[in-house]
Amino acid sequence: MRLTAEHHRQFAKEGYLVIDDVLSPQVLDAVRAEYGALLDRLYAGWQAEGRVPPCDGDFFEKLLVAYRAGCDWFQPMDISLPGDTIAADTPFHFGPAVFDMISDPGLLDVVQELIGPEITSNPIQHVRLKPPAVTLDQTEARAHIMATDWHQDRAVAHAEGDATQMVTVWLAITDATLENGCLQVIPGRPQMYPHCPKRQTAIADGCLDLDAAQPLPVKAGGAVIFHPLTPHASRDNVSDAFRWSFDVRYNVTGQPTGRSHFPEFVARSASAPQTVLHDWRQWRDAWLAARAQLSGQDHIPIHRWSSDAPACA
Repeated sequence: MRLTAEHHRQFAKEGYLVIDDVLSPQVLDAVRAEYGALLDRLYAGWQAEGRVPPCDGDFFEKLLVAYRAGCDWFQPMDISLPGDTIAADTPFHFGPAVFDMISDPGLLDVVQELIGPEITSNPIQHVRLKPPAVTLDQTEARAHIMATDWHQDRAVAHAEGDATQMVTVWLAITDATLENGCLQVIPGRPQMYPHCPKRQTAIADGCLDLDAAQPLPVKAGGAVIFHPLTPHASRDNVSDAFRWSFDVRYNVTGQPTGRSHFPEFVARSASAPQTVLHDWRQWRDAWLAARAQLSGQDHIPIHRWSSDAPACA
C-alpha cells in the first residue's frame, strides 16, 4: 500500500502510525497454523514428562494450562535468542510462515515508504503472547508476556545503531484492544532518554509526561509502526483472553542494526536484488550458527544501560 501525505506528516511529527490490513488473512492463518503445530509438539513433550494433563482445548487454552504448570513456551516460540545467557540448546522458532510474514510484500511496501527500498530485517524481533494479567505468576518479569515499561527502541540496542534509519513494526495477530493490553505511545520523536533496569529496562523516572499517553488499539492484521525514539509501552491485559502480536524492525541495509551479534538479512533491495533472502531455512540456519557461536563465549549485553547510572539513583 502507499502511504498518504497525511501519513508521512503524522509519522514525522508524532513518530507513529496505525495502519489497518497490513497482513492478509492468508498470512495470519499460516502463522496461526505454524504456531498451533509448534505448541502441539511442545505440549506432547511436556505431557510425556508428566508435567501437564491431557488438553483438548484450543491454542490459547493449551498455552494457559502449560503456563500454570510452569512450562516455558515463550522462548521456544520466540523468533530471537534471549538477551541473557545463551546455551547450545536454547530453543527458538524460525519457520516458513513467520519468514513469509516478515518478508510480506505488502508490509515491505509500507516500510519502503518510510526508509526507502534498501531494507534489512533487523534481528531485534519477538513474538508476544500476553496472557490475562490475572493468570500471571507474581514473579513474572518478562516483557514479552506481561505489560511492558516505557522505553525507546533505539535505547534498548547498542550505541552503534544510534544513527541508523530504522522503524519498528508491531503486528497484531489478534485484535489489540484497550482491555487486552494494546500499545500506547507518547507522541513525538524526542531525544534519547536515559534508561534504567526496572521490571524491564525502562525510561528513567521523571522524563515523560504520562498524561500524554495515547493508546493504539488495532485489529488483527493491522500494524503499529513507530520511530525508534518514540516512547512506548503496553498496557496490562485485563481481559480474559490472550493478546498475540509480533514486533519486528527494519533498517536501511548497510547500517548497523544495534545488535550485531544476532543475524540480519536483506528483505528487499532495488540496487542489488540478488542479495535478498528468499529461503526461510537460510534464516533459521543463520540463527543456529549464532547460537552455536554465542553459547561458547562470554555473555554480550543487549543494551548499554546499568543500574549505577546517575539517572537511576
